[in-house]
Amino acid sequence: MERIYVDHAATSPAHPAVVERMLPFMTEWFGNPSSIHFFGRQSRHAIDEARETVAKSIGAKPSEIIFTSGGTEADNLALIGTAMANAQRGRHIITTAIEHHAVLHTCHYLEKQGFEVTYLPVNEQGKIALEDLQNALRDETILVSIMFGNNEVGVLQPIQEIGQMLKAHPAYFHTDAVQAYGLVPIDVNELGIDLLSVSAHKINGPKGIGFLYAREHVKLAPRLYGGEQERKRRAGTENVAGIVGLAKAVEIALETMATKQSEYRALKEKMVAIFEQSGIRYAINGDQDACLPHILNVAFPGTNVESMLVNLDLAGIAASSGSACTAGSIDPSHVLVAMFGQNSDRIRSSVRFSFGLGNTEEQIEKAAYETVNIVKRLTSE
Repeated sequence: MERIYVDHAATSPAHPAVVERMLPFMTEWFGNPSSIHFFGRQSRHAIDEARETVAKSIGAKPSEIIFTSGGTEADNLALIGTAMANAQRGRHIITTAIEHHAVLHTCHYLEKQGFEVTYLPVNEQGKIALEDLQNALRDETILVSIMFGNNEVGVLQPIQEIGQMLKAHPAYFHTDAVQAYGLVPIDVNELGIDLLSVSAHKINGPKGIGFLYAREHVKLAPRLYGGEQERKRRAGTENVAGIVGLAKAVEIALETMATKQSEYRALKEKMVAIFEQSGIRYAINGDQDACLPHILNVAFPGTNVESMLVNLDLAGIAASSGSACTAGSIDPSHVLVAMFGQNSDRIRSSVRFSFGLGNTEEQIEKAAYETVNIVKRLTSE
């Protein structure tokens, strides 16, 4: 049975060129970058080159890039690091109700430390209202954290407008760009972004590596203590193989961005067309005019998401609900609850398909037809 992977928003396979780039740094060029001998200098040079590549990809300076263990650590450092370093200016933070848990749970932690957090609502399209953000801003607001593109429904937030709004306010602007980076162009200066989080394994890089962009004027308290790596902002011996793998993945992502955008949109349209032709009931979640090209979140009225995912897996199709699986049951998606309310049928019947490296039109056709068959079977029972 051919297994079809349509869960690239959860994680993506490493590109062969990324793996090839990483291997020598595990065997031949294994020196500690802090060592002054030849082996250490080789590793340091590789990190310096990678930092240049990553910085250039978002219009930043190399000194503004902090390598982390991934998106979660980048989000934690951005939020907690900023909050602790700027608490004397104010203790108010603004975010949204649909952030990744790496942001939401960090905000919950900060609330326990005496910070106040405002969670902006979203409309049924999954977007915040700029008016709500404007009304939430106070003199003591030190940080606004709003994700670039949502990991469950793919909706893009009005990042440029938010950056413009915050130019007149001293609050720092952080965006979790884990899902958007590599698929949409990002220039931190044009967009007015002060802090930005990225994870390599979403762009066909290795797991366990990512970065936080922090504009040079941002005051940031470190979360790890030890050595003086990353300009004293993130202690610990650098993951050299991961860093060079990330840089290679960045290069490939930028070179193929336009192609991927059109390919993934075509796959999305193909899948939706098959749903439409089959006559099943379905509804697409999220604003389709402002969305990431690779994410398709669909509600199938009359079905149960857990049954859908089990049946899809039995048919060889790896999709997801976009929400956490715990103890054999699927928790309601906090994103869909924020969009449609606690009592909406959509929070119990929505499946996320996400496309990426290795997916073909034939695979997506097969996945779509299998989905149709499963929906028909489940709704006729």
